[in-house]
Amino acid sequence: MNRDFYQTPQPGRLMRFLWKASGGDSFILERATYSDQVKYMCLGGIIVATGVMAAFAGGYAFYTIFEQRGSAIERTFQPLVIFISAIFGVLWGLMIFNLDRFIVSSTGKGDGTEAITWAELKGALPRIAMGAIIALTISKPVEIRMFKSEIDAALHERQLVLRKEYETRTRVNYDERLKLIDAELGKFEKEKEDLKSKVTNAEKELTDQLQGRGGAPAGDGKLSQALKGIRDKLDSDLVNFDETNKERIAGLRTQKSNLMAEMDGELSKNTVVANGLDGLLERIKLSHEIAGFWISLFITLLFMAIELTPIFFKLMLVKSPYDYLKDNIENLIKAEQGIYVEAEFYSDEKGQEKDLITYLTSKKILGDKKDVQEVMTRLNQYALEQYETKMKRAIEENPEKFIRVEEH
Repeated sequence: MNRDFYQTPQPGRLMRFLWKASGGDSFILERATYSDQVKYMCLGGIIVATGVMAAFAGGYAFYTIFEQRGSAIERTFQPLVIFISAIFGVLWGLMIFNLDRFIVSSTGKGDGTEAITWAELKGALPRIAMGAIIALTISKPVEIRMFKSEIDAALHERQLVLRKEYETRTRVNYDERLKLIDAELGKFEKEKEDLKSKVTNAEKELTDQLQGRGGAPAGDGKLSQALKGIRDKLDSDLVNFDETNKERIAGLRTQKSNLMAEMDGELSKNTVVANGLDGLLERIKLSHEIAGFWISLFITLLFMAIELTPIFFKLMLVKSPYDYLKDNIENLIKAEQGIYVEAEFYSDEKGQEKDLITYLTSKKILGDKKDVQEVMTRLNQYALEQYETKMKRAIEENPEKFIRVEEH
């Protein structure tokens, strides 16, 4: 706007865009001072920067969520995951940008001085809380990206430990069941070995008896025949042992083979189980352990400062020509629409001063309708009175016309 005493600089497209981002009124800012234009441009710049950071942080967080689980130090390029994460990141950034724009544009200037009073701070607490939550959602993905190499190394170590622990627990679980099968198979083996030992002993006793080393006369006598019968009986038991217990032993060996195959299958899942540790929550935990409390707190406070600066900035702004022009335009619009406000006209039950708002246009229309209704009521009443007078005259002239006598 050109004036004799001051010429307002013409804003460019970038400045206009940043004004919209901050919730500033371009029409008024074009007629305000350059300092007002710069203030709202900087305010919009902070909001846009926060939205961009939120987009990158959200995109990385979604990539960590959607990417295929694997070794922490062995990464593969996943174009589809990157594309999906980019879409979600942009949507997240736009949402945060819109929230920030709403929070800042709905934050007033308080009393219009640089000092922030307790009343102003108390009124801004809901917006400050919302800004703090947004700052946390931005800072954590950025934090895990800052310490990515350290987190990957620590996470790989945990994956190896988890893999070993899983193998140990799996083997312990199956070893108990395998021991029961081996114990039962061992019983059959022991019984067979005992039979073999008895056969060997019987053969030796028979040989000793036949050769006269048993303390009795050598030869094939009654004792030799008895020993031979015992030997033959034991030989028969040994021959029939495998046939008698064949099905049970085969079942136990099949059960053992299946159990070992099942154990091998479970052991092969150790990599999948260990890779499942590679998630967003685990990385956030590791970032806190690696960075430490103070560094993690500093990063969070940094993003909180960026996020909350526009709110405190607006509370500290002093009234400028922009504000007076805005108030004037608002009053002009109210006057044009017939809205009359009397400030601090009455006190409510809590003692707070309230404005009396009178909507003149609607009040006038309502009054006109009320007046028309009153006129219509009086006219209807007058019409009834005239009708009554007319009917009375008709009855006086010919009363028989209005009386019906029934003949009995």
